[in-house]
Amino acid sequence: MSMNTKAARALLAVGLACGALMAHAADISVMASVAFKDAYLEMVPAFERATGHKVTTQWVPTVEIMRRIKADEAVDLVLMANNGIVELTRLGKLEPGSSVAFVKSGIGMASRAGSPRLDVSSADALKRTLLSAKSIAYSTGPSGTYLAGLFERMGIADAIKAKTTLVQGEPVGALVARGDAEIGFQQIPEILPVAGIQYLGPLPADIQQTTVFVSGLHSGSQHAQAARAWVKYLTTPEAAVLYRKYGMEPG
Repeated sequence: MSMNTKAARALLAVGLACGALMAHAADISVMASVAFKDAYLEMVPAFERATGHKVTTQWVPTVEIMRRIKADEAVDLVLMANNGIVELTRLGKLEPGSSVAFVKSGIGMASRAGSPRLDVSSADALKRTLLSAKSIAYSTGPSGTYLAGLFERMGIADAIKAKTTLVQGEPVGALVARGDAEIGFQQIPEILPVAGIQYLGPLPADIQQTTVFVSGLHSGSQHAQAARAWVKYLTTPEAAVLYRKYGMEPG
């Protein structure tokens, strides 16, 4: 059976199970973290064809998602790291019991394409590399929050502070590719696709952090049934294949 046929059957099952094949198609509005964007975008066309729904997604940094949803911006669905979903649910912005984990990702590292390969093979090697690096960049999202704490625990936060750039609004890899940072850190699926870098691999296993990305139904959703159908597809085996393609694992 071809992948396309399998995906179509899975989507049909999702639609029927959730009552999503409705006479009037819904426009599902989503606010999402960019971490899983490439895999997600590959899934949208097949889902739209199978269900008649349309998925409209705003790709927003984590801190901006939190600010906008707390300010009562209306969407149907929020997709972001688990801790943010938990907080927004506690505040009454998302529907209790609606959260679904769908994908998880580790933190990756990169240097500029063509540059000497940096030694990041262990926690000690990474520490030495960071101390000797001319410039470092990481994002303001969940990975950046973790890294700030990691560098504190390593005892190097003060030593590298002046040469570290926090990045919001563009991939960390873009800074690395143009030479603005010697080494960069971000979620693996965000750093892998960037042209002009060499991927150094994930953080060493003993200091790695895995971020679980979760969906939450907005408490004011106008298209809750259709939004749930989309979330259900994000957890199918066909979706899992795409997550792995982009360096992630199903949640």
